[in-house]
Amino acid sequence: MAAYRAASEEHRVICIDEKGPVAVKTYPGRVWQDADRRATYAADYGRRGKVWIHGAFEPRTGLATVVVWPRRDSAGHVQLLEQVVRTFPADRWTLIEDNLSIHHGRAAQLALAAWDNIRVLFLPKYACWLNLIEPWWKQLDALALRGHRFDTLDELVRTIYQAVVYWNRHRCPYVWGRPQRVRLMVPKTIVRSTYQFEIINTWT
Repeated sequence: MAAYRAASEEHRVICIDEKGPVAVKTYPGRVWQDADRRATYAADYGRRGKVWIHGAFEPRTGLATVVVWPRRDSAGHVQLLEQVVRTFPADRWTLIEDNLSIHHGRAAQLALAAWDNIRVLFLPKYACWLNLIEPWWKQLDALALRGHRFDTLDELVRTIYQAVVYWNRHRCPYVWGRPQRVRLMVPKTIVRSTYQFEIINTWT
């Protein structure tokens, strides 16, 4: 997408999406097993509460912010929009999100009316891969959920926010598109022997 390549410090491109419901339960991780069978864990069906994660991610810098909310509704989305303006200061913003009703409903339109320098790009249907927050959700899963057991809702929410803080300290940018392959034109002669290949530089 051209919007990703046009991003700058003054014009920030932010990806927005929701993840959930995230339940208070045990999330299996990678565990070593000495026996001749795979690692197992006790089944945990949760039912101790659940939340939704409203997230915003900037591919250019890798910076992320989230709002943990009880439901996937317009109120949580508006809270995220306010947090985006505070977390990503700029002259103007471009928000990339899907066509979920809470993204273009009345509450979202009223909130966006206060920021005339925010432009929203809605993704076409069945094209979630154009939103670069999708691969970032896997990073959040690995940091906050995988290998953890949660007994209370407060514990789950606290761990999610701590994982985002950790990510922002060690973040890396996401680059749109496949990087160009650079081929070095170095003259060399390849001599084949019985057991190995040996590269001899002909410049020496």
